[in-house]
Amino acid sequence: MTPRLETAFYDIGRLDSLSQLDTPAHRLDPRAKVATTFFFVVAVVSCGKYEIAALLPFFLFPAAAIGLANLPTGYLLRKLLLVSPFVLFIGIFNPILDRETLMNIAGLDISGGWISFASLVLKFMLTVGAALLLIATTGFPAICMALNKLGAPRIFTVQLLMLYRYLFVLIEEGIRMIRAHSLRSFSGRRVRLRTFLQLLGNLLLRTLDRAQRIHMAMLSRAFTGEIHLAGKYNFKTGEALFLMASLALIAVFRFTDITRIIGSLILEVGP
Repeated sequence: MTPRLETAFYDIGRLDSLSQLDTPAHRLDPRAKVATTFFFVVAVVSCGKYEIAALLPFFLFPAAAIGLANLPTGYLLRKLLLVSPFVLFIGIFNPILDRETLMNIAGLDISGGWISFASLVLKFMLTVGAALLLIATTGFPAICMALNKLGAPRIFTVQLLMLYRYLFVLIEEGIRMIRAHSLRSFSGRRVRLRTFLQLLGNLLLRTLDRAQRIHMAMLSRAFTGEIHLAGKYNFKTGEALFLMASLALIAVFRFTDITRIIGSLILEVGP
């Protein structure tokens, strides 16, 4: 069990390590990327529950970002699949609740429930994928700094940063305890419920003790709640042009029926 946990842990850390790459997408100011991601998510979510075709052009954005940032597509898709059961569980009831037939494809009636379910899955892929791309090209500390600079409450951004940073510390502590339990047990069986509850209580006590020591260490280093980064970012002309171009493209995708236009052109050109 421990090797699997350690593998999953280091797999999570890889997302942060990707933010250290040196590509044009990584060098952009985090504020431009956070603002673009925000408007992208708002545009995707604002699409109607039956507007599947309207969502398809938005996939050009993550495709372009992956290409510019030189990110591993397979790794990002695995992350999407990891959290996909949540959206599948939420949307699986749509075909049961909405049975009105909205279209017919090759003699097969498609109800509104199936269309809204597909729309929900596409929105999930676009929004969660955008968040993953933002972390992979920016890094979580830089995102928190950008949120702070864009006007988000400092207490919110600091809490968000601490939650993300010390989530890894908590996982390390949990892995250490499970490894110690495995070395002391000779049966090779899984952790029983009673032992698991004892480990959980022990982990809580360790967490409280560790949190107090970290808090004292931060205060002794004059921590005031301000987020400081090693790298320096400047919102320059390049970032402004990137933001304006992205917003213009998002607006075109949202308010123009791109798929219908492309379909009409294909029909006109075709035999």
